[in-house]
Amino acid sequence: MKKKILVAYDGSDLSKKAVKEAERHVLESAETAVHVISVVKPTGPVTNANVTRQIGDELKKQYEEDMARIKKEIEADGVIVTTDVIVGEPEQNPAISITNYAEEHDMDLIIVGSRGLGNVKKLFLGSVSNNVVQHAKCPVLVIK
Repeated sequence: MKKKILVAYDGSDLSKKAVKEAERHVLESAETAVHVISVVKPTGPVTNANVTRQIGDELKKQYEEDMARIKKEIEADGVIVTTDVIVGEPEQNPAISITNYAEEHDMDLIIVGSRGLGNVKKLFLGSVSNNVVQHAKCPVLVIK
């Protein structure tokens, strides 16, 4: 049975390390499928849903270009990868979209980068990686 790994990618150096970690897992076990997703969070006037949707669509287009490049790089190493860009809700932590995707696709492992938020920001905002760890129904590997 194939092992499924989900990598949450946001363009940061740590998310790039997360992609490399997933590739390492594939080298250890050829029976591994890799999914790389980005969750874009549109911002804009909450009162204007149309503007928020347009911003989300534009962000999605930008990330799709990144994902196409990532897919090409990973597949050059002989790894089959599925990519997706999800437009999250403006007021929702991206971790919700990540854990929902993992559950819907029966992932065996989620790999995320640690953002390294300061203690005060983390207290008020939380971090995506912390929220993924708290809500995921499968193991989570946090890259530092």
